[in-house]
Parts: sequence; C-alpha cells; structure tokens
Amino acid sequence: MEFNSIDELNDDDRSLLLKAKEAAKNAYAPYSKFKVGAAVRLANGLVIIGSNQENAVYPVGLCAERVALFSAQAQYPDQPIIALAVTAIGSDGKITQPVPPCGSCRQAMIEVESRHNQPLRVIMQGEEGPIIVSEKMEDMMPLTFAEDFLKKYTVI
Repeated sequence: MEFNSIDELNDDDRSLLLKAKEAAKNAYAPYSKFKVGAAVRLANGLVIIGSNQENAVYPVGLCAERVALFSAQAQYPDQPIIALAVTAIGSDGKITQPVPPCGSCRQAMIEVESRHNQPLRVIMQGEEGPIIVSEKMEDMMPLTFAEDFLKKYTVI
C-alpha cells in the first residue's frame, strides 16, 4: 500500500513511524552520513527503537532495523513483533522516497515472522514524501530462505 502523507496512516503506524524518525537522530553514521532509524511494535504494545551504528571496519556496523529487532527479541523473547517502521536522514538534501531495508535486514525480518508465526507489517518513508506499507515479508522478499526450507532438506 502507498500513502501520500503520514496523516493518512492509522494512529499506531503514524506513532511508530514518528518513533523511527526520532531514532534516526541517534544514529552513529560518521562514514556514510546516512542516518537510519527504526522502531518495532511488540504484540503487548511496547515500542523498541534502533538506529544504525557504523564502524570504520564496515562489516562490524549494524543497520537500524536489526538493532531494533535484536534488542526487542533479547529483552522480550516471547513477545511477537507485529510492525516495524524505518526511515532515514540524508546529509545532502532531504530523502523524499521510502527507505527499504537491506537484504540482511529483510532476512532477519523473515526470521522474526517465522519465529512467531505471524506476519510483520513494515512501514517505510524517507524524511518526507510517500509511505509504503508492506503487510508481510513475502511481499518484500519472495522466494525466501526460511525455516521450512531447512526442515525440508536437512535433519534438524
């Protein structure tokens, strides 16, 4: 689904996206200058935020989405994550298109869905402009590599 304005979102999605925008301000992005913020909503209503954390050795850094997801799962392992919002702040002009999660984050999000057997709603926006909402990870990443694939071809 696509929305033209944050005002068109329901209260829960709007609130989550605003939390992600606040989280982006806390990003540590001295190398890319691309500050990303994420917020996840748990089934119990709690919201956990994350921001990208870079490192001079690039693979050591972590994306905002995984910071938020892993933090939520570490603190509340039995609470399903029902939604994730992601946004970013650029260093050279406003980002005016939705910010999609990278492939590694999408794979982590697929695992969240599998872990809790529940779809993960993803809300994406730049600093301003249109908003894209995906109701489940299969819409964002078809032909997923997930638990059912491993069970089919390995002994677990």
